[in-house]
Amino acid sequence: MSLREVEIKQSYRTSIDNIPTDFYIPLLSRAILYKRAVGFFSSTILSKISTGISDLANKGGTIQIVASPKLSEDDIEAIRKGYQMRDIVLRNAIIREMTEPQTLFEEKRLNQLANLIADGILDIKIAFTENNNNIGMYHEKMGLISDNEGNTLAFSGSMNESLTAVSLNYESIDVFCSWKSDEQRERVQDKQAAFSAIWNNNEPNIMVLEFPELTEEIIQRYKREKVEQYEDFDDEAENEMPEILPLRRTGAIIPADVTLHSYQIEAIDEWERNGFRGIFDMATGTGKTYTGLGALARLCATVNNKLAAIIVCPYQHLVEQWVEDIERFSIKPIIGYSASSQRNWLKRLEIAIRDQKLKIKGREFFCFVCTNATFASVKVQELLGKVHSDVLLLVDEAHNFGAERLSKMMSERYRYRLALSATIERHNDEDGTNRLYDYFGKKCIEYPLERAIDEKKLTRYKYHPIITTLNKGEMAVYIDLTLQMSKCLVKGKDGKYRLNERGKKLALKRARLVAGIEDKLTKLEKYIQPYLNDNHLLIYCGATTLLQDNQDRTDTTEDDLRQIDAVTDLLGNKLNMKVSQFTSKEDIEEREILKREFAAGETLQALIAIKCLDEGVNIPAIRTAFILASTTNPKEYIQRRGRVLRLYKEKDYAEIYDFLALPRPLDEVASLTDEELRRELSLVQNELARAIEFAQIAMNMGEAEQVIDEIKAAYSINDYKLEFEEDYSYVE
Repeated sequence: MSLREVEIKQSYRTSIDNIPTDFYIPLLSRAILYKRAVGFFSSTILSKISTGISDLANKGGTIQIVASPKLSEDDIEAIRKGYQMRDIVLRNAIIREMTEPQTLFEEKRLNQLANLIADGILDIKIAFTENNNNIGMYHEKMGLISDNEGNTLAFSGSMNESLTAVSLNYESIDVFCSWKSDEQRERVQDKQAAFSAIWNNNEPNIMVLEFPELTEEIIQRYKREKVEQYEDFDDEAENEMPEILPLRRTGAIIPADVTLHSYQIEAIDEWERNGFRGIFDMATGTGKTYTGLGALARLCATVNNKLAAIIVCPYQHLVEQWVEDIERFSIKPIIGYSASSQRNWLKRLEIAIRDQKLKIKGREFFCFVCTNATFASVKVQELLGKVHSDVLLLVDEAHNFGAERLSKMMSERYRYRLALSATIERHNDEDGTNRLYDYFGKKCIEYPLERAIDEKKLTRYKYHPIITTLNKGEMAVYIDLTLQMSKCLVKGKDGKYRLNERGKKLALKRARLVAGIEDKLTKLEKYIQPYLNDNHLLIYCGATTLLQDNQDRTDTTEDDLRQIDAVTDLLGNKLNMKVSQFTSKEDIEEREILKREFAAGETLQALIAIKCLDEGVNIPAIRTAFILASTTNPKEYIQRRGRVLRLYKEKDYAEIYDFLALPRPLDEVASLTDEELRRELSLVQNELARAIEFAQIAMNMGEAEQVIDEIKAAYSINDYKLEFEEDYSYVE
């Protein structure tokens, strides 16, 4: 077949031409080689023109694409500041453009795309401009199509490789054919030379990179089954396909390659004996998710899959982690949150509820997984109120549901209930804890961290308490805040003194001050020295700023330096380590890439993070954690420790450097008055409580307790008691 068989116009415009049908498909179906350089890339265009590509592929043809990532201002700033390595930022930008299939038709086409890459037919490289250390986007748009008779067609113009470009935008391309005239042949040869220079990374000021991880990402995301023979798809059939992907409505089934531990089965047995209600109180890393899904599978078998399963998690990335495991249990869930990869998830939920109500065969079961915020939204509550089947409410990190606002969502219409948490008791909130027990029932299992380590479900650890102290300026602000707080105490009905609302705000300011003291940065530089060439390091910061010199205020300004930025500058610039920030600014896909880079340990040594240990992020590769900002809330610091102790290959033990914040050096304590000593004691006791908890089961318990004993001795800690308990925690 020859390109000459096609009637080719000199130019095409989206306003008058159907470019996929009139241009791409007839030419690619006769081609053996397709080369394309574009400004922006998305997977949708390859899905749209898959008929032409299938013919090319079945003839043994090849496709080469050079594309530029769509860089945001934050991407460019991250590269410029060196907070993230350039390759990671570029890869993140490309992955943002990869969308999930929304119909069966699109799913089949994208499966074929993934097979093209897996079979070596399609190759993608990433291009960007680089000049004087400035990064920019590669904007040129051209293409080459060749047949097996030596004919080549070149085209160029405004159109990108995206569905929007060929369908919605006003775009145009000019076409040149090597067989039509000498002038056109020369134009084709120029384009061929230009593409070759770019593809081989020989073009000045244009950098072209190969990203094997990117092609692997496409394969993992879209490949559903092996394609032996590339198919032609009938475009008219697409219009007959349902808009929404049909849900797999079989209930949960434990995968054949998953064997639950005896303690997990015992927990599920107890849950069933309690009428399918209860609490799984299990240390982080001991398999709460699989135990919860195993419980769902047991319930599905009991009720013959006539069930609505509602799974609720506090954060979006936790939802996505659950989705991976849910799908392993033979369920295609509806994924509900504001940035969900599933378009029309509200419509999907509405259809699932309707189908279940109509008792459509095979659709008696559905699973909806969402965030706390989505679950509490008016629209979702309205839809869930229409469910007529029995419902399981499964809540992860269920301690959050003890809060007054979320506890109102614990409706009696949910017949079956399961709460998962590593620490179900709410700190300083007995009423909230009681609400959880009243609604979910009793604990079906209590699997603490000590048992998890003994039974090798978590790794052992060494604990290093590091003493840091407030400088004079920080101490002055600390004393001022403490005095103000002492005037904000109110006596409760139980006789205990608590802070009023103003006092709580002052406590938050004081906590952030302590979290960001300057000495923590100084001590970090000292104690990280032995690890400068190591990998798998986590530096855990607070959402706080450093108190600048000659300042006595407690409010922050735009000029203040965030602790995480100061740490990034210290490690990345001064110590020349390969680091990246890991915060709420990174979306789910970006976090996954960072976690893979971190686990590989070749291009990323350390993550500098805020909140990740509280949000359920799984980073099992962490071997050494430097915790700069901590908390007085046992629930939080116990969870953080558990996440550092997750098992990982060749990880014999973990190390935790815990930066304790004390008011002053220990050798100055003896000169304090009783009033000064009393004022400082609450901070010291709060820090000691955590240190004692961590040291108890550490491999180096004796070494850690020496530091603790020095602090106790300096403050005569056993001889002093506060007249009231300060009912507040460090808030980061």
